Amino acid sequence: MKRNYMRSIPKEWRAMAKVFVALGDEHRQRILLTFDAGERLTVGQIAEVATLSRPAVSHHLKILRQAGVLVAERSGREVFLQVNRKLLEDALGTVLDYIRAEA
Repeated sequence: MKRNYMRSIPKEWRAMAKVFVALGDEHRQRILLTFDAGERLTVGQIAEVATLSRPAVSHHLKILRQAGVLVAERSGREVFLQVNRKLLEDALGTVLDYIRAEA
């Protein structure tokens, strides 16, 4: 057993925690699952298929963007969102590495 429970959380785990908090909500999970591989979607396209109001969708998208799960790119008047695959692979990889080495 590691007895130093009070030590600080490693830097890479702090960033990863934001990802897991963002994905801890069922609506945000559904939004993430809306994307096909490599697909870019607008807020309108996501709101069109969501069971939530557009303001609620925007709220959830903001949380996903702040956590880095989604990245936004403006093209003219539209903002396109895309899954940040690298960030998710890194976060999940960190957990898998820990499980394989320590758990």
